[in-house]
Amino acid sequence: MTGPAPKPDNEVARLRALSEYRILGSKPEESFDNITSMAALICHAPIALISIVDHDRQWFKSKVGLETEETPRDWSFCAHAILSPKPMIVEDALFDDRFKDNPLVKKDPHIRLYAGFPLHTDRHHRIGTLCVIDRMPKSLTSTQYKIMERLAAQVVTLLELRKRSLSLLDEFCRLHQQQGILCSCSYCRKVRDNQGAWRPLEEFMMRHSTLNFSHGICESCMEEHFPDVAAQQEQVV
Repeated sequence: MTGPAPKPDNEVARLRALSEYRILGSKPEESFDNITSMAALICHAPIALISIVDHDRQWFKSKVGLETEETPRDWSFCAHAILSPKPMIVEDALFDDRFKDNPLVKKDPHIRLYAGFPLHTDRHHRIGTLCVIDRMPKSLTSTQYKIMERLAAQVVTLLELRKRSLSLLDEFCRLHQQQGILCSCSYCRKVRDNQGAWRPLEEFMMRHSTLNFSHGICESCMEEHFPDVAAQQEQVV
C-alpha cells in the first residue's frame, strides 16, 4: 500500500547511532563521491546516492545525477529499505503499490528502478543506504548486486573511520585543555570549549578571561579585501 514507511522498532537507538557519526550536513568528500561514481558506472544507472535517513528527511552525503540535497522522509524509498537487513530492489516503481503514487515516481526524478543497499553500523543499526536509481525499469545482474553490497560495506567503513577520528580528536582536545592548551580549528581558527562546542576565538577569550575585543583591519587584509582603499591610503601617506 502506498505511503510513508513505518519507523523501525529501534528508531530511537538508530538515530542516536546516526548522530555519533556527525555526518549530517557535512561537506562533500572525495572518498564517498568515488563510491557513488563507481555504483553508477557499475549499474549503468544515471543516479547513485549515499542516502542518510534522518528523523524527518533523507539527506544525501554523496550524489551522482541529482541536484537536490535532501527529500522528505515520507517520500523516501530508503526509509523502506532500512526496514530490512537485505537490499531492496524495486524493478519498476510504477507497478509497486508502495511507490506508484510517490512524488519521486510521478515527478522528477521519475524513479522506475530503485536498488537500495542498507548501511549497517557495527551495532547493527541501519542508518541509510547506498542506492542506484534509473528512469527505466530494469533489474541488477548478480555481479552488480554483489559489487553494490561491497560498496555499501565500504561506505560504512568510511563512516566508522570518521567516527573514530572524531573521537580521537575529542580526546586530544580534552587532554590539551586540561594542560592549558587551546584546541583550534586549522581552517576557521575557532576554539573548542570544554563542552565540545566550537566558538570564535574572541568569544572564547571573553568567556574565560577579563579581556575585551575590538575589531580593525590589518594592512595585508586591507590590501587583499579593499585594494582601492589601500591604494588611496598609500597616496595620502
